[in-house]
Amino acid sequence: MSELSDDQKRDFEAAAFRRLVEHLRERSDVQNIDLMNLAGFCRNCLSNWYREAAEASGTDLSKEASREIVYGMPYAEWQALHQTEASDAKKAVFEQNRPKDH
Repeated sequence: MSELSDDQKRDFEAAAFRRLVEHLRERSDVQNIDLMNLAGFCRNCLSNWYREAAEASGTDLSKEASREIVYGMPYAEWQALHQTEASDAKKAVFEQNRPKDH
């Protein structure tokens, strides 16, 4: 493998992130609790990581703004359109595996 420049790494990482966000927007049928239970992260995690990166560079970004970047719409609107009630079984798995920051 050839050595990638820092600019190439950044550009490729950004493209991969944009593709992941696009994929998650298209798969609104996949609930955040399902993502958390299977992968240990969800759309909210991505928006938090985005906001933390912005803040680390000195850019203020609200929780609502970072969620809108990931969800493609205000979070409350996404919830109203796509979020369903999680089953007791899914909630139990989540509680067993809950990361410290959730």
